[in-house]
Amino acid sequence: MRNGSKLSKASRLPTLAGELRVSVSKVIRRLREQAHPGDFTPSQKSVLHRLEQDGPVTVSALARAESVRPQSMRVTVASLEKMGLVSGKQDPTDGRKTFFSLTAACRKTLGNGRAAKEDWLTRAIQAQLTPREQKQLAAAVELIKRLADF
Repeated sequence: MRNGSKLSKASRLPTLAGELRVSVSKVIRRLREQAHPGDFTPSQKSVLHRLEQDGPVTVSALARAESVRPQSMRVTVASLEKMGLVSGKQDPTDGRKTFFSLTAACRKTLGNGRAAKEDWLTRAIQAQLTPREQKQLAAAVELIKRLADF
């Protein structure tokens, strides 16, 4: 019976995977609802995230990292610059290069957006889950982190 038990557990894995995918997608959608509608395009979000993580970088380096043409990246960076979210500074050793970074206003905007999302999620956890379920969620988060790093 032990082999049959393993088979039934294994056959449930695709169902578990599907349910996890749908549930995580719903949480992500709800988190996005907490941000202001029309905040940023996906490409703008990606560039802002990359600049936040990696620091100042050229348009060419951003284009390579995002697998897009430099011309397309120039358009994205120009729109972010026009919104006051990024600023460029010429490379002191090579005047042909400009390194772009996040502005202080952008960092504040990103922080406020994260705070709103985390506030919503904190309230949802408190309202929907018992203290015991909150502990179970903490354990599940560790498992989800492992899956995300796979």
